[in-house]
Amino acid sequence: MSSAKNSKWIWYLFPSNVVTQGLCTVIPLYVIFLGGNIGEIAIIVAMQNGASAFGAIFWGKIIDRFHVRRTVLLVTFFVVMLCSLMMYFTNSINVLYVISPLLGFFIVGKNPVAQLLVMESIHKNQWRWLFARTSIIGTFGMLGAMIIGAIGSVYFDLKPYFLICAAACVATMGLSMTIKESQFHLERSSIAHSIHGLRYVFSHFHVDLPKIPELHDYKHIITIFKGRVTDEIGVFYITNFLFYLGSNIYFTAFTPFLKNYGFSNSDVFLIYMIQTAAMISVFFLAPRFISKMGEERSISLSYVPRIAAVVIAGLFIPITIGQGSFAVAIISASLMVIAFSIFSTATSIIFFKSIPQGFEGKYLGVNSSITTVGLFIGALCTGQLANSFGYTITYAVASGILVTSFALFRVYLRYRLSDKTD
Repeated sequence: MSSAKNSKWIWYLFPSNVVTQGLCTVIPLYVIFLGGNIGEIAIIVAMQNGASAFGAIFWGKIIDRFHVRRTVLLVTFFVVMLCSLMMYFTNSINVLYVISPLLGFFIVGKNPVAQLLVMESIHKNQWRWLFARTSIIGTFGMLGAMIIGAIGSVYFDLKPYFLICAAACVATMGLSMTIKESQFHLERSSIAHSIHGLRYVFSHFHVDLPKIPELHDYKHIITIFKGRVTDEIGVFYITNFLFYLGSNIYFTAFTPFLKNYGFSNSDVFLIYMIQTAAMISVFFLAPRFISKMGEERSISLSYVPRIAAVVIAGLFIPITIGQGSFAVAIISASLMVIAFSIFSTATSIIFFKSIPQGFEGKYLGVNSSITTVGLFIGALCTGQLANSFGYTITYAVASGILVTSFALFRVYLRYRLSDKTD
């Protein structure tokens, strides 16, 4: 296994996150630019999320079977580059319905690559350090994407941004050439055996399935719907499902919501830029906060800013004007990522502790699939809710789902604590 000095590959994470975060932000804006509405945005986002789930499975299997990292990055970002160029040249929303699932399927290929490269690059006692470094570099890539968008959209329309994403793809492919295929191979399921790898998966909103779940793997959830709780992990699964369902309703609606109330493209990028900066700050503070408060209490407290963010957006952005509305949007967006940073880190620790030894891949696979379904349904529901009832009701529903998630988490804690005392 190579030393940390040979981890030059890590720098590909910066331009790759410029691409992923940039496209995630600009595509909804581009749909609106082409005359689309929240319904069309919701479908496109849902298709991309669904394709990402299948892509995670496919690319993970390719890596496990052929032990290729560099090739996966080259292939996936070459296709993402082509998708970016296609979006630059198209003026049709119908074409985006084709491009968005392609984009989701291929762009997710970088996630298992990064996780495995960390574990194959350095000794196990240094994984924590390298996972932290990948998180920092990746987050700065996200920040870079928002800075480019905030400045560029003042002078240009949205189309040139796709060229910037294509250029970032080229940079990613160039930097990925520094990756040397190692004779030391870790299977993708080994990610589930590392608390650091698991934390990376949760905290970066990535979809990764170390083991493809089978029907009987969902028995902990199925028994709950039959009126029995055989294991508190089933309650945890549903808690996570509702958390990501409610959260994705917020995220899917947020960009068209801002545009509906007169925010410019530059304003939207600037809000996301400040949100990303807040996420960077919380990245350093969240572990200390969790260490001091404990995982269970930290998760409970993280629901407060999350629910507050949704309520603030739905109630106050529509009734404020000018700079006041802009300030409210920043507060809402920042509270969302502060809450998520704490929630994702603390839940990853609790989840890892709850998994029986030897079943890490299966349990993480079920949780990942449940999370993916939550994201998919959340995106689809957003369009229907917003078109039928308006944004205020949409955010009221999102906050209600998050409150339900919190209530179920308290149920999970009760079962968990009762098991400890038995």
